[in-house]
Amino acid sequence: MSVLVGIASFLKDYIFNQPAFFIGLVALLGLLLQKKSFSEVVTGTFKTVVGVLIITTAAGQIAGQLLNLAPVIQNAFGLPSFTFGEVIGTDNFIQEYGSLITLVMAFGFLVNLLLARFTRFKYIYLTGHLMFWMALVWVAVLVETFGTDISATAIVVSGAVVMGLYWTLQPALTQRYMRRVTGSDDLALGHTTGVAAFLAGWVGERVGRPEDSTENMRVSENLRFFQDITVTTSLVMALVYVAASLFAGSEVVSQYSGSQNYIYWGVLEGIKFGAFVTVLLLGVRMMIAEIVPAFRGIAQKVVPNAKPALDCPIVFTYAPTAVIVGFLSTFITVIVLTIFFGLSGIGVLIPPMIPIFFPGATAGVFGNATGGRRGAIAAGIVTGLIIGIGEVAMIKVMNTTVPDLFAWATDPDWAIFGGLWRLILSLFS
Repeated sequence: MSVLVGIASFLKDYIFNQPAFFIGLVALLGLLLQKKSFSEVVTGTFKTVVGVLIITTAAGQIAGQLLNLAPVIQNAFGLPSFTFGEVIGTDNFIQEYGSLITLVMAFGFLVNLLLARFTRFKYIYLTGHLMFWMALVWVAVLVETFGTDISATAIVVSGAVVMGLYWTLQPALTQRYMRRVTGSDDLALGHTTGVAAFLAGWVGERVGRPEDSTENMRVSENLRFFQDITVTTSLVMALVYVAASLFAGSEVVSQYSGSQNYIYWGVLEGIKFGAFVTVLLLGVRMMIAEIVPAFRGIAQKVVPNAKPALDCPIVFTYAPTAVIVGFLSTFITVIVLTIFFGLSGIGVLIPPMIPIFFPGATAGVFGNATGGRRGAIAAGIVTGLIIGIGEVAMIKVMNTTVPDLFAWATDPDWAIFGGLWRLILSLFS
């Protein structure tokens, strides 16, 4: 077992949890299988790695911005801080079960490859960091349901099967609408917002028309700057930051703004957010331009007709305005739920800004692809409902293991599948 843990830990630390290296290796393999020239192999591999590094660096900066915004919003609405009872907690849980989570990742990915090779679901999941978190959710559900006495073998075997199935079928679920987003069948979505993305496309079909796309909105000459995603993102986020700062007050905001005027800080943070989104989109374009032709080698030689399932920012370039519409729609929905839950006594909901942005933006793109502006708005509402209700529910049903995880990062699939797994497994406990 120790040898397997060592190998799996190496794969986790140096492959799965290093997106640029992971996807770069995939590109390298694909180019070699196509017998490309040395120059083409080097260029394609390095541009893929650089593209992914740009994406992950920009996404990390965006996440940092959102983590700073979350407590400002929390204070703006007078929301109480979370207090947990006797729980393991995410950090301690990873320390205690990290080796098993890593084995679940490694064997689950092997199951994904086998299913892609021998079934009609030709999707290879390449979002390594989300493999870790989804595997953690599965292991946490097992421990929450059966206690700490559950055997390591049961955790690894069941986890490998369940994760392998999830990493294969989640891209398959969303591919119908992914084709509408990208206009081709070359790429798949590999992200823990899969169900929300599917529902976004499904709802969009029923509330609007794709011809009324967010990208085709007619505006007057004086407002044409709104058609530039850099300007729009910067303006919208500056307004969000300033509004939250005004309600929270200078004393709260000064913890993040330092010596800067808190209104000035809000404007500057909004503009920074727009800059990071612009950089992220640049990385997406570079990575897609290289990984799609490189992956054809794998699709031809190893897993016939295989498609790479990639992180959600890959869809942002196809409808940048829908990214903002979906995010704002999700954000407003979660804020409404926050107020409703607080007044009704149902529970405390702290808006988890990272899931609100990334899954919310993704939903906006999917909803827009099938239902235009109305679809993007409706998709954000659906995603906001899943995130808000999911956070409160999962904190309650995971109350002895990792409730803190769901307090700050409730991706839609964590809530939906985590809740379903907890419900089903409780029948056997």
